[in-house]
Amino acid sequence: MSTNLEIEFKNMLDESEYKKLIEHFAIEENQIWTQKNVYFDTKTFDLNKNQAALRVRIKNNTYELTLKTKADVGVIETNQLITKSDYANLKHDHLLVKGLVYDKLLELGIDVNKLRVITDLTTKRAEVSYEDGLLVLDKSFYGEVIDFELEYEVKDYNEGLKIFNELLNQHHIPKRPAENKIKRATMAILK
Repeated sequence: MSTNLEIEFKNMLDESEYKKLIEHFAIEENQIWTQKNVYFDTKTFDLNKNQAALRVRIKNNTYELTLKTKADVGVIETNQLITKSDYANLKHDHLLVKGLVYDKLLELGIDVNKLRVITDLTTKRAEVSYEDGLLVLDKSFYGEVIDFELEYEVKDYNEGLKIFNELLNQHHIPKRPAENKIKRATMAILK
């Protein structure tokens, strides 16, 4: 279990920009993995109203429960490894395993017994160390939609913003706002 501050910059890409960045950073097919994010909220979207998000990330037969809450700069991530059985209990029986995430949800006033799957998406992801940060290239699938996104995770907001903007300029990529994945996946289902 862990809690950490996530500071990241995001930009949507078109497919050709995505492919050019994959090529530029010499990312091989075996460096790209697949993960699935399953998002939870109540029927009345109480997490969303609290500017929070809850997901289970399934990757390499591991299950990680993550609560994201707004911070002054960035997002606080509370992570907890859970079992496949814990995931099934949450998904099918609306029973959340006790732990740090459970406690934080109670602090937010969320009724943990009302959590439901609201959407999911699958992502093919590649990560590259870049200028004291982590560059992430995502190709995500949800509903009938496929999209491409560039993320840059950093420790220092101002320095990270400068490096991210330079990277976009260097590769002639226009700035395109990127809603977080839960919003994009939810909007795709509501269309």
